[in-house]
Amino acid sequence: MGRSIALAALFVVAIAAGWWVYTHRTTSAADHITVYYTKLDGSTEVPWTVSLGPARDPQSVAFYAATQAIAGPPAGTDAVRFPPGTHVLGVTINGSTADVDISKEVEGLAGGSFAEGAAFKSLVWTMTGLPGVHITSVTIRVDGARIPTLPGGHFELDEPLTRSSW
Repeated sequence: MGRSIALAALFVVAIAAGWWVYTHRTTSAADHITVYYTKLDGSTEVPWTVSLGPARDPQSVAFYAATQAIAGPPAGTDAVRFPPGTHVLGVTINGSTADVDISKEVEGLAGGSFAEGAAFKSLVWTMTGLPGVHITSVTIRVDGARIPTLPGGHFELDEPLTRSSW
């Protein structure tokens, strides 16, 4: 009986210690990423902080960041946005280049070169600013294919995009 009491006490102490560690842990900068959106002026990038969740390996962080950039800022924020329904199909990191595959809904991006440039600027700034993930350029695929431009032909997508592309 004494052994059972000792085991029960040890169990209670372990639960209490786990609860204390969980509730008193500090949130580090690695728990968040900065996602950018472009204001309606087409040139101003605005950062907002997004909780990272469980993603920690570079591939998962890059996919999550691209998804957040494509989704855009919170509702009610004046920003240039990707068309509704646009989503990330995949992200591959090759050296310092992220290859982002976006769904075909992106082809409905209206607003000419202004909107196209502003939308992709947000994605590139987000991807090239990830902590612990060395990305300096972003290539774009649409529904798995490399395309020279979106259907409007305003913004070139056949070369890697960098922050200096703007």
